[in-house]
Amino acid sequence: MEEIKIYGYMRVSSREQNEDRQRIALLEMGVPEKNIFMDKLSGKNFERPQYKKLMKKLDGNSVLFVKSIDRLGRNYKDLNEQWRIITKEKGADIVVIDMPLLDTRREKNLLGTLISDIVLALLSYVAENERMNIKQRQAEGIAAKARGVKFGRPPLRLPDNFHQVHKEWREGKMSVTQAAKACGLPQSTFFRKAREYEKK
Repeated sequence: MEEIKIYGYMRVSSREQNEDRQRIALLEMGVPEKNIFMDKLSGKNFERPQYKKLMKKLDGNSVLFVKSIDRLGRNYKDLNEQWRIITKEKGADIVVIDMPLLDTRREKNLLGTLISDIVLALLSYVAENERMNIKQRQAEGIAAKARGVKFGRPPLRLPDNFHQVHKEWREGKMSVTQAAKACGLPQSTFFRKAREYEKK
């Protein structure tokens, strides 16, 4: 019987820094370093050079490991189509490390395939939905910024006695601890406010 070939696929977008975590997870699953394919592109589509190279290698004697389903792709329709190509056309197995239910090696019967397909459909839907929500939140944030909306907490107002306390502290009449206490502020906040006040 031919030896099982083990492959790993990683995808990192230019903004992400999780390359090491994915690589470590794949190596821990026994994927040889030389069999790890990585694309530095978004998950919007499957026009990825390394992914295409990997697809040429997959056959009925292969197992493909990915850390999480969104590393494979984020588009619901495309993701399901790729899963079908890999498992049905190529006959390879897929193992999603973060989701033990998505391991096509487990049960080769009809029930195992059905469970795997249902979980995949649900997860890929959730992944795409999350991507759409992120895009919407980003668009809303950009629009709000354009309207002059300020994000974060409003700046803390200076206590009424701050000017006097600051003067006495600078003259050495009280310690920073006493000054902060007199203003009802944490010491670090008093110190920061004092520096801002002096810059003005």
